[in-house]
Amino acid sequence: MKKEPPFDLLKEPVYDVLQIQRILPHRPPFLLIDRILELTDDYIVGLKNVTMNEHFFVGHFPKEPVMPGVLQVEAMAQTGGIFVLHSVPDPENYSTYFLKIEDVKFRQKVVPGDTLIFTLELTAPIRRGICAMHGVAYVGNKIVTEGHLMAQIVKKTE
Repeated sequence: MKKEPPFDLLKEPVYDVLQIQRILPHRPPFLLIDRILELTDDYIVGLKNVTMNEHFFVGHFPKEPVMPGVLQVEAMAQTGGIFVLHSVPDPENYSTYFLKIEDVKFRQKVVPGDTLIFTLELTAPIRRGICAMHGVAYVGNKIVTEGHLMAQIVKKTE
């Protein structure tokens, strides 16, 4: 019996890449998420299309391109950043900073042509702007990366 992944790729996205850029300060080539597929008070689902045109494939590795694990974690963190910013009414006035990333496991290679799906769920209620999450990255229905992340939102100063 095939287990269905916990997301629906056919649903209309909550945010497209232009809307994501209104929330996050990241810009290409360091903006690493393309869509937010689902967003509730308890979890978020984000998407990254991995293409051969990514700048990091030039050197990682030219004859066997593999998406660096640290960039998979960064993409997961950017998805989590949108999640924690969703908890305030004026997200444009806040920045997200990651405090901790633990127990990260890389289970399979991510290569050009893959579509990475990130699911992040709260592991504790958001308190004082601090958000603890468990994140899982999928390609198809296979887990490729997972870990625990903690972020804090901080009001921007002028």
